[in-house]
Amino acid sequence: MPSKTLDDATEHQGRARVALTAALEKGPSHAYLFRGPRGAGKRAAARAFAAEIVAAGALDPDDARRRALLDPSPHPDLVWLAPRGAQHMVDEVRERVIRASAYRPFEGEHRVFVIDAAEAMRDESQNALLKTLEEPPSFVHLILLSSEPEGLLETIASRCQPVDFAPLPADVLEAQLAATAEAAGATPEELAAAARLASGDLERARLLLSPVGRELRAEVEACLAATLADELSSAPWQRLLARATAAGEDAEGAAREALEEESQAGLKRTAKDIADGAKRAGRRRRTEILDLGLELTALWLRDLAALAAGAEEVVFGRDRLDSLRAQAAKLDPSWARAGAGAVQDTRRGLDLNVSEELALEALFYRLARTA
Repeated sequence: MPSKTLDDATEHQGRARVALTAALEKGPSHAYLFRGPRGAGKRAAARAFAAEIVAAGALDPDDARRRALLDPSPHPDLVWLAPRGAQHMVDEVRERVIRASAYRPFEGEHRVFVIDAAEAMRDESQNALLKTLEEPPSFVHLILLSSEPEGLLETIASRCQPVDFAPLPADVLEAQLAATAEAAGATPEELAAAARLASGDLERARLLLSPVGRELRAEVEACLAATLADELSSAPWQRLLARATAAGEDAEGAAREALEEESQAGLKRTAKDIADGAKRAGRRRRTEILDLGLELTALWLRDLAALAAGAEEVVFGRDRLDSLRAQAAKLDPSWARAGAGAVQDTRRGLDLNVSEELALEALFYRLARTA
């Protein structure tokens, strides 16, 4: 399918547009790091930028640009590497980027290698890529895309020119979500809530309008209602964990199926590679959904604080106003603000491999004691 031109792809990213346009005018650098939230347009911008690079010096620039803009692209001088499962395979990074970058362009004067979700490269892959970043052939240009640039080694990030993509404004997300919302049967209020709760992340906004996102929001609401009523004996946080586990299992199954299909199509995959890749995809999805549940918990508390302080106009959960108003009428806004901070502490703590169930139990009992 056709992709967007650079102007179209960076319509809502003024700083990125200026930086990339200037790079094309003076001659692109050998390495870039596109960083910013998911759904901010990094992929579309990278494809459009790469298309302009391979078009420069081509015998037929318009045709080269047209082929490079296709997704997937048949242009032999544009290599796009996306992770298969939770992580990039080390062998693929070595074969399709590091070794392939030594070969001159098949057409024109430039070759472009895009590594999507670059933070999903293992340290081994990143260290192997370092020499290519330090001493690339003159015709090679690398574009790393990352929503979590802290997952990249400093030696990698420091050798790339950063191009920052900002979170998309809520009104832009609403416009882009219109088709998704209609297909999901979402109300205007639910669409507005998803756009604000997503923090500028289009993919997350779409998830919030899906059955998984709706169920997760309902579990968060139930957890906090039980907390405020001091009725935690049923351990409502276990339902949050169950939602995350179910999402992880679905992702693991989908990844296993995709990897097995690739293996049957001739791509080298051992049974262990398939099992390990599927498990990584499942763990990644489970962690993502659990973290989203905690973030939604903090945002609910943030909305309670806003309502308790009389600032209804800044509430994110526009589709839950009745429930939020009823809870906010009975509490001190300082409790809600402190509670949101406690949730964020718990999110950070889970990065240290503490017991998820014990961490959530401690969080909600702490909130109940101080309510």
